[in-house]
Amino acid sequence: MVRKRVVVTGLGCVSPLGLNVDESWRTVLEGQSGVAPITLFDTTDFKTQFAAEVKG
Repeated sequence: MVRKRVVVTGLGCVSPLGLNVDESWRTVLEGQSGVAPITLFDTTDFKTQFAAEVKG
């Protein structure tokens, strides 16, 4: 088996819980949910009105 080396040079994260790693991790630890009523468009004609929107 061939072993390959991996080097992690940084972290990045954009999610419904935050726009960077620190904010996203903090909200995960606080037990917050990124799922909420959709606000970015009209959901009247859709079966669901909840999503995990990335805002900001």
